Amino acid sequence: MDDIVKQAMAKWPSVPDCYGWLGLDARGNWYMRDDRAQACGSFASGAPGAKGSMLQHAKLIDFIGRNYAVTDAGLWYFQNGPQRVFVELETTPWIWRISPDGSVQSHCGTAATVALAYVDEEGYAYLHTDVGFGLVHTQDVALAAQAIEAGTWTLLHGLRAALTEQFHYVTSPQAVAQATQAQKSPR
Repeated sequence: MDDIVKQAMAKWPSVPDCYGWLGLDARGNWYMRDDRAQACGSFASGAPGAKGSMLQHAKLIDFIGRNYAVTDAGLWYFQNGPQRVFVELETTPWIWRISPDGSVQSHCGTAATVALAYVDEEGYAYLHTDVGFGLVHTQDVALAAQAIEAGTWTLLHGLRAALTEQFHYVTSPQAVAQATQAQKSPR
């Protein structure tokens, strides 16, 4: 985490969390989701306009990546100064890029060592690494297949619906926050 972020957290410890405004798609792109995008549906719904605007600013993207973290409850967030901006995930918290030499790096540029490879019932490829669990970028599936066929990575099969629980991540922190709020509200 950046030092400037740690300093802001110490200076302003009680800033409310932010939900629904940031998304990560299946190709490792970050999206800013304003009120209009959120009104179109959930980030992963595929509804027109629901994703919002893809971030293009390289320094902002790098800043988000350096300050990307997870709670004990499996909710992924970007620590933006004193505020946690929870991330809506289209698929998984990490999107893996594979180089021709077999090295693996996350969408944030974090190097990873593969423990296991997974494929779900629809043929999507995933990697469980020392950094965490994530989807293989669509452009790198052939490289993943080569590593599996060569015996470099062990392949297991999993059901997509069970992966979030198995690898302890939440795709929609906003939905969790809304459900929690609804339980607290008087009826």
